Amino acid sequence: MHPRVYEEFEHIVAARNIRGAVLEVGALPDDTSLLNMASLRHATEKIGLNLEGPSSYRDFHVIQGDAHAMTCFADSRFDAVLCNAVLEHDPCFWKTLAEIRRVTRSGGLLVIGAPGYATLPYPRWARRIFGRMLPLSQSTPTIPVHNYPGDYYRFSEQAFREVLLAGMRDVEIRSVLVPPRLIGLGIKP
Repeated sequence: MHPRVYEEFEHIVAARNIRGAVLEVGALPDDTSLLNMASLRHATEKIGLNLEGPSSYRDFHVIQGDAHAMTCFADSRFDAVLCNAVLEHDPCFWKTLAEIRRVTRSGGLLVIGAPGYATLPYPRWARRIFGRMLPLSQSTPTIPVHNYPGDYYRFSEQAFREVLLAGMRDVEIRSVLVPPRLIGLGIKP
């Protein structure tokens, strides 16, 4: 995970002072896990879910499971659910989203990160140069294909609002890096 993405997750979670149970979908048992964030030091429980496992790392456990069917978790189980760099690799990401919504309690925080695309504001000098090359001037950068194990999607800010975080309240979308990685957050009603 890029340090800037990790830092943005840290800012988001720190502003909400999470003290309950936290789930990271796609967690790895290493330093890159979002469960290591200092902002989660007061969390009562930290659990990771991954297709591989089980394993333990520092103060959290990663259990083996499929995010399409998190049968090991009751409804409304978590105060916060974090998911980064997972949905673009999930051919049926909507199943994972349904399960994430199910296990997040009312009032709970949901934070999702994924590669995105966005039109970048070109400076005037660049518009003059690239304007002659119409396709380039109307294109948008995106992160290259990275098969882990597959790579299926890139999401727009609109997709974050209307699909990934549909039905959530207080939705915010943040863009970091170029090509953009979008991080969206919302509160489950």
